[in-house]
Amino acid sequence: MNTDLFFQKIRSYYNISAEAECAFKNLLRFKKYAKNENFISLGQQPKKVAFVLSGLLSQNYLTDEGDVVIKYFFPEQRLAASLSAMLAGQPSMFYITAIEESNVIEYDFFEFKKLFTAFPDLALFYINYTELHWIIEKEPLEVTFRTETAAKRYDDFLKKYPNLVKRLKKHHISSYLGITPTQLSRIFLTNK
Repeated sequence: MNTDLFFQKIRSYYNISAEAECAFKNLLRFKKYAKNENFISLGQQPKKVAFVLSGLLSQNYLTDEGDVVIKYFFPEQRLAASLSAMLAGQPSMFYITAIEESNVIEYDFFEFKKLFTAFPDLALFYINYTELHWIIEKEPLEVTFRTETAAKRYDDFLKKYPNLVKRLKKHHISSYLGITPTQLSRIFLTNK
């Protein structure tokens, strides 16, 4: 299994040592997910993290009415996980599924955390990654979803995920934006 791209991405957050890479590499497993196959199921106590080599995953939840809401997309070179469920030791309120056939590198989150004592540089990677993607990026997004119009959220989506628009169906985008496909069509027509 070629892990060069994975460790290149890890080092973009923190320049880990060769020794840390070697220890981390022992935890990595290659896995392929078919389209619509779950990486993490609703109610599962998750233990793993996936780095997307190719394909596309989404983090989803179900409303009381049974509608699917897409909370987040994980395209290539992103780490997918139900981090809050793992940290709390609770079943996941979300499921993560493959929107496209996806090849990933997986590792056990808890085994990874055990490496922190011997390799503090892995802990620094984890802190930098978590701060950027789970706090700095997420908080403004949550505010935007409560305060901005659907048209503005669509505009923000296009800026954040310019390469995904062609890969997604209309219902994926509308689910992410919290609107109906019909509303999305109206926004699309007004933006032309």
